[in-house]
Amino acid sequence: MRWLWIWKVKSMHTEKTEPKKKRQRKSYIESNGVRFPKDGVLITGRIRGSLRENGYENREAQAVLRIVKPGDTVLELGAGLGFISTLVAKQIAIKAVHAFEANPTLIPYIKSVYAENKVENAFLHNAVLGPENGTTSFYVRRNFLSSSLSKEFVPNFQSEETIEVRSTQQTMQDIQPDVLICDIEGAEAEIIPDMDLSNVRAAVVELHPQWIGENGVRVVFEAMSNAGLTYFPRLSQSKVVCFKRDW
Repeated sequence: MRWLWIWKVKSMHTEKTEPKKKRQRKSYIESNGVRFPKDGVLITGRIRGSLRENGYENREAQAVLRIVKPGDTVLELGAGLGFISTLVAKQIAIKAVHAFEANPTLIPYIKSVYAENKVENAFLHNAVLGPENGTTSFYVRRNFLSSSLSKEFVPNFQSEETIEVRSTQQTMQDIQPDVLICDIEGAEAEIIPDMDLSNVRAAVVELHPQWIGENGVRVVFEAMSNAGLTYFPRLSQSKVVCFKRDW
């Protein structure tokens, strides 16, 4: 039994002399396969919890993953934290996704999400669409989800920023998207009717009836119908509505 006693002594000596390896904390939160760098300003509270539980923009994500196909060019209006554009760029072999985000305070973070996930076919534009090229005011609020082009939706805002407006018609011609994804906090009733959707195969739109009212919802549906895109209930959930051509 001497050899056993010697082995125990050596084992105890090793445990005392070898330092314990510290567990490295992750510098990101992973949600539905997308890594979000930890951030003390944007990724806090309910948003952090929603990301960890895979609940952040989950309805939109489910629809997008079933509608977007390999080889598609995607146009996203309202990039938010960069989740949806990163999701399609990372999980589907798309040609490209062009993400438009009006809020200038989100741009650096979205770029960090793209870098963390090593996506190279996601192109970010700090601009909104409109009838012609120019500029407009954007109202930044403490809760970035409430930031918008309007003063009226949420009265209190932190700052008024001047951002670029790009011609809707020219943008559609330049990008020629197969799929439209739209979550623009109430501006959908103004922008979508001005879009040439004749070559768009499908669309995923988050409606904001609390701001655009029943008439605004009707305007969006009519614009889709006029373009030959039909409401697709199978993938629609609550305010996230899907439209497809020839389904």
